[in-house]
Amino acid sequence: MSFLLRVVLPDKPGILGAVATALGGAGADILGVDVVERTDGQAVDDLAVELPSGRPPDVLITAAESVPGVQVESVRPYTGRLDTHRELELVDEIASDPDHGLDRLAEEVPRLFRAGWAIVAVREQGRSYRLAESRAAPETRAGDLPWLPLDKAMIVDPARHWVPDPWSALDTEIAAAPFGTRGPAKALVVGRPGGPGFRPSELARLTHLAGIVATVLGS
Repeated sequence: MSFLLRVVLPDKPGILGAVATALGGAGADILGVDVVERTDGQAVDDLAVELPSGRPPDVLITAAESVPGVQVESVRPYTGRLDTHRELELVDEIASDPDHGLDRLAEEVPRLFRAGWAIVAVREQGRSYRLAESRAAPETRAGDLPWLPLDKAMIVDPARHWVPDPWSALDTEIAAAPFGTRGPAKALVVGRPGGPGFRPSELARLTHLAGIVATVLGS
């Protein structure tokens, strides 16, 4: 079975290799590595690993954290590839078929950000509704999203920002970025059930993607 580990580790030569060795010793096969963020002497990496059937994912945490200074932020089942740099390909696809651009954006964003669902929401005249959604988006009306419009991308904290209950179920981490400047306030909302939380670098990527697609679609 495949899992995705998000690890926080010292940004020093040899540390990632040591983690890979420790995981290998636990029987895991590393399928891919993606650098999520590098700041203040630390790196945040996503590691896609394959674990033999019958082995619990806890062994991955134990193995990775056996390397001094390494912390496992999350581990969850995962299928697919680590292809966080597919944004430009998606923009090209949307530009070639703008009539279905919003639907394409909502469907692809969860895969790009290794999330569970995405929604393009709009707010006007005191009510909010969705313009597009991914297949796994919560089946509920948005109601009103009083935190719209957005000046910049943000973490949506259900304790501070009202969202429909199904959006925050399963300890879902939520991020939102402004989508266009014309017309009613719109946002690209992404949910990641079970975490991990969205990093500043991921918010920046979400902002850039939303801004480019909104420009392409004239939103």
